[in-house]
Amino acid sequence: MLVPMTIRDHLQRADLVYHDRVGLIDEPDQPAQPLPDLTYGGFAAKAKAMARGFENLGVPFGGRVGLVSHNSARMMTFLFGTAGWGRIGVPINFRLNREEIRYIVEHSGCDVLLVDPEVADDLSDMPVKHIFVLGSESDATLFADGEPTEWEFDENATATINYTSGTTARPKGVEMTHRMLWTNAVTFALHAGVSDRDVYLHTLPMFHCNGWGMPFAMTGMGVPQVVLRKIDGPEILRRVENHGITVMCAAPAVVAAILDAARTWDGPIPGAGRTRVIVAGAPPPTATVEAVETELGWEFIQIYGLTETSPLLTMSRSRPEWDDLSSGERAQKLARAGAPALGVTMKVSEDGEICARSNVVLKGYWEQPEATAEAIRDGYFHTGDGGFIDDDNFVNIADRKKDVIISGGENVSSIEVEDALFSHPQVTEVAVIGVPDDKWGETVKALVVVDGDLTEAELIDYCRGRLAHYKCPTSVEFRDELARTATGKLQKYKLRQPYWEGLEKAVN
Repeated sequence: MLVPMTIRDHLQRADLVYHDRVGLIDEPDQPAQPLPDLTYGGFAAKAKAMARGFENLGVPFGGRVGLVSHNSARMMTFLFGTAGWGRIGVPINFRLNREEIRYIVEHSGCDVLLVDPEVADDLSDMPVKHIFVLGSESDATLFADGEPTEWEFDENATATINYTSGTTARPKGVEMTHRMLWTNAVTFALHAGVSDRDVYLHTLPMFHCNGWGMPFAMTGMGVPQVVLRKIDGPEILRRVENHGITVMCAAPAVVAAILDAARTWDGPIPGAGRTRVIVAGAPPPTATVEAVETELGWEFIQIYGLTETSPLLTMSRSRPEWDDLSSGERAQKLARAGAPALGVTMKVSEDGEICARSNVVLKGYWEQPEATAEAIRDGYFHTGDGGFIDDDNFVNIADRKKDVIISGGENVSSIEVEDALFSHPQVTEVAVIGVPDDKWGETVKALVVVDGDLTEAELIDYCRGRLAHYKCPTSVEFRDELARTATGKLQKYKLRQPYWEGLEKAVN
């Protein structure tokens, strides 16, 4: 018997087994009126009603619906209300500027765009048939009465398109199938030990690779989910205390914010001996890994993956064989990217690139067959990260082969930033690199050659008028010339080398 695997499986099980359990607690502090606490039965009904709403708006099966929003219960509903009934969800990073968002909306061909009230004024003229500001007024249209037309389940159909900044100036739309998302959710939950006794906190943006698949995994296991709209260290600790949070996902910068808050926390640290934090987005410093265990009393788990891989490829989690090690020795082991997840095959190419083969690898880049062919070669997905596999069969990330900077868990294309800077009439040469940063892991630095007088602040402000702020340089260094090869190509590795000297890895 062959039964198609779709993300609606997770919602149907939650409705069937945990119908009366509170499954979703919305963010109370948001510009839209929060949804009341939803049982899993109520959540399933909302998703179905949203599917009917999209049908009433004329969105066909396979049609795209975009969403630009902070974390919210409505965004959770969107993830199921689109793909669960045969449409394609396009979660969009709310930190992008209007032109970047416009490109994604046009490139994906969205019929409908849903926007958070906080960004609504800036996005009111997006090129779509229908645009709705999330809130009580739009609920009447989006949550419609009646049964949606049934979709013929197809596990190989595209469920979501998630845009990622890579090595090109334009983001690429990663096509994720139902089979990819189903496999990722189940294997992630298995390796992380998720059960219906857990309580999950959405610290991770849901637009990031569909919240790493946690909305699907946690729903399928009947886990109560608490929505957090904006990152704040003390607020995270308060919610861990008030809701009994046992698991969350976070970039290293979020972990650093939690540690900072814990150092001035009055009383016992919430979640000590109970909470586990799953970290990815950039390799965390060993000191951070150790501090999670010794200062918070939480379990530290690291994963490695990309949007193109749903994202789980490897997991690094403490095991009984390490119990007698010191916290420092254990932290060194946990700081590795991890061992391959179930169903994942990893290898290192001849030139040192990490490659992966699995059911969680992307179907392709939306309408970019050449980029797809470049990424998937010889039966393996090429990650663009350099590294090695050690004697324990753990993957270790040592360098970034592709021209991308990861700052605070966000991908920044250095080429995109260079294009923005080079459009300034006084900039004659530019190279953008990632340099180590204690808070963000890496931060964006611009090395420029200019004609005439120009200040660092002027260049940064110029960039901010053209790019999302997190992509803009945090520092600018003026040079007389930039190192190039005999053929005129910039030697980025030479430009980066002085800033990474003395560090074991060329990523942070």
